[in-house]
Amino acid sequence: MRYKVAPPPRSLDFLERARGAIPLVPGDEADCCRAIQRETDVGDRETAQAYLVFLRALGLVAESDRGYYRTRTEPARPELAAAFRENVFAAAELLDALDDGETRTGAAVFERVRDAFPRWERERHADWERVWRARVDNLLGWAVVFGLAARTDDGYEAR
Repeated sequence: MRYKVAPPPRSLDFLERARGAIPLVPGDEADCCRAIQRETDVGDRETAQAYLVFLRALGLVAESDRGYYRTRTEPARPELAAAFRENVFAAAELLDALDDGETRTGAAVFERVRDAFPRWERERHADWERVWRARVDNLLGWAVVFGLAARTDDGYEAR
């Protein structure tokens, strides 16, 4: 399953703090979101939920019938990068768009991946391009955090 969530990029330390806030014993979503808010500087529940789902996409958190719980594995940057590429919607397409050795702006990357967004997703938002441009920018930021891309003065390039 690929997760559509792409919260604002943060550091690996932030991910570890957010992950550490999630209990080993399953808890409901609301409790987990409050825990993320308490342990980090995330101010609202909606953003905390986005990070919770993102942690799940990365394999740092799992979900059962009883709720979310912290996994016992401690993945390093390469494993997180692989999970990002495989489990986050549009991440692989975005990384492929950078894979030709060219430096690209966020807008240029968006143009190269725009066909990956299904029609139902385009019809879901009145200004779908604005929504997905922001997500592409966030995905590019995460690609940098995971060491899959580098930010230059001219844009982004593959690492």
